[in-house]
Amino acid sequence: MNCEISQTFFFDAAHTLDRVIDTESSKRVHGHTYNAEVFLSGLSDPHTGMVMDLGLVRRELALLREQLDHHLLDDVADLGPPTLENLCQFIFRKLQPRLPALTSVRVWRASIGDGCRVNK
Repeated sequence: MNCEISQTFFFDAAHTLDRVIDTESSKRVHGHTYNAEVFLSGLSDPHTGMVMDLGLVRRELALLREQLDHHLLDDVADLGPPTLENLCQFIFRKLQPRLPALTSVRVWRASIGDGCRVNK
């Protein structure tokens, strides 16, 4: 049977954004608390019973979180404009080589109710 596991993490970061609406407030540096969840899918190992040890997943997320937490997202290399869509794709690209069972990444801002999810 195929199993899907997930792990969440969060980071606080600032950014600016060039938008069609709310341009004045979006162009000023402002910050959000971002929540993220990564999903991995596969068969559970017959010896361990796991798709992947979540401790290993958390270790990779901690390394990635260091690149985002308390940073100005405008300055994060390879991110592009700091949209939810680009954050999802950035996280996926950074984690996929180390977590080959990665199938999906979700990023959301609970305080304002928006989010994005990208799938493999």
